[in-house]
Amino acid sequence: MSVSDWAGSGIGWERELTALKGRLCSVFRRSEARASCGAFIDGLLSGIERKTGWLLAEQAGLERPWRMQALLGRSHWDCEMMRAVVFDYVTEALGDRSGVLVVDDTGFLKKGQHSVGVARQYSGTAGRIENCQVGVFAAYASRFGQALIDRRLYLPEAWAKDEARRRAAHIPEDVAFATKPAIARAMLADALDRGVPCAWVLADAAYGGDYQTRRMLEERRQPYVLAIRSNHTLRMLTDQGLLQTDPKEMAEELAAEAWQALPAGEGAKGLRLYDWARIALPYVVDEGFARYVLIRRSRSDPHALSFYLVFAPADATLVELAGAAGLRWTIEECFQRAKDDLGLDHCEARSWHGWHRHMTLVMAAAAFLAKLGADLRRSALGKPNETSPKSAIAA
Repeated sequence: MSVSDWAGSGIGWERELTALKGRLCSVFRRSEARASCGAFIDGLLSGIERKTGWLLAEQAGLERPWRMQALLGRSHWDCEMMRAVVFDYVTEALGDRSGVLVVDDTGFLKKGQHSVGVARQYSGTAGRIENCQVGVFAAYASRFGQALIDRRLYLPEAWAKDEARRRAAHIPEDVAFATKPAIARAMLADALDRGVPCAWVLADAAYGGDYQTRRMLEERRQPYVLAIRSNHTLRMLTDQGLLQTDPKEMAEELAAEAWQALPAGEGAKGLRLYDWARIALPYVVDEGFARYVLIRRSRSDPHALSFYLVFAPADATLVELAGAAGLRWTIEECFQRAKDDLGLDHCEARSWHGWHRHMTLVMAAAAFLAKLGADLRRSALGKPNETSPKSAIAA
């Protein structure tokens, strides 16, 4: 979706875009870099099919791509400062007490071997091992919309140990090998430290199976609904001693009345209905909290099961847990929009800082569109209708 699609919506998008550019450009010292940043954002929001240096320059009326390439390369600016600007902008636009934090990774297919972090590795995007880069991202979602708020390139261990490749890609000395769950854990800790309003943390099984992530969230008394694999080992102390089991075995022992049909968000054809059940885990937890195994079953195929570990307020209902689990798709929507419309996967930079700069600029453009959408939703919620003449939104 290009920004022109919002024309006539009644939202002052030109004024809003100017305001965002002002915030983003505060990280630059030189006027030329500020102008390049503004032109780069305009190009990302335009309808051009590929967001490459040449095409972005052409869109900006420039004869050569040097200014656009310099923005990602030799220009001096701190993309972590800009990422903080994007974070604040998103939480101001979408922040809500019922909001969620979601972490996931996405792949970027590459043909060569020189782009930072590229390797033969599994890409969830492709669903197989490919020559690619993998980025770990965090998103924030609420009833007003969703947007990416953090990003970090996954650096394979072979890259982390190769001094020649590190120098060529300008990888900072303090960047060491870290697993994807460790990267996600740091992102979540940063977002929570910043005070983002968050009812739940969500992730797929690649992250939900990480004990350190779960422990960190529980120490913060932060509720979560994290997917796990069917064979995830669960050890419980019972009257018969230490019992070892897994979610699949627990699901097979459930009685028919334990299941409840509940929606897990909106799909292309309306509400996505599944059968849900939860099993309380006999673990010691902080007062006012409980742990569960949450199970989702397809209504058309009873053998199609998904499993989650849950840390939740003790009074949380099954309806609330199912609703939270269904929000993990919001980060997939962020990836799709950012790739299809804004060029998230069009990065030409080969260096560490070039990759992070490109991703941050795309995140800023996506945040702008999310802000416009949030304003439209708030406007609609504030308008009386036949059934709710006094519609209002929470403060």
